Amino acid sequence: MTRYLLDSNTLNYFIFRRKGVFERVEEKRRTGASIGTAIPVVAEILGGTRSSNSWEKNLPLVDQRLEAIKKWPFDMAAARQYARLYAELRASGIQMQVIDLMIAAIAMVVPNCIVITTDSDFARIPGLSIENWIS
Repeated sequence: MTRYLLDSNTLNYFIFRRKGVFERVEEKRRTGASIGTAIPVVAEILGGTRSSNSWEKNLPLVDQRLEAIKKWPFDMAAARQYARLYAELRASGIQMQVIDLMIAAIAMVVPNCIVITTDSDFARIPGLSIENWIS
C-alpha cells in the first residue's frame, strides 16, 4: 500500500480545500492509499492556526480534517533516521530546517511513503520519495 505524507503546505491546502489537494487525497484513497501527515506537521498547522486572527473559526475545521487522516509519530526509528540524515547532509555542507529533517525521517521509516510537498528542500535528501501535487 502506498502512503502519502502531506507536508505543511499541502496539509494546509487539504484542510482548506485549495489547489485541488482535497480532491487528490480523495482520489488516492479510492485506490487504497493511506493518507497522513507527520506529528511535527500537525504542530506547525496547529501553531499557525492558533496564531491567526481567525483561529476560533478555523480551529474546528482544522481539527475535523486532522481526524480524517493518519498521523505518523516521531519515534525512536525516526530519531535514528534523523540522526543519519543530519550527519550525512552536514558532511555534504547541506543545512536544512530541523522540522523538515524530522518530516523526512518519519517518511523514510514509514514503508512505501511519499512526501507530498511544494518545498524544494526535500529534493536534497537522498532516498526520500517526493511528489508535488500543485502544478
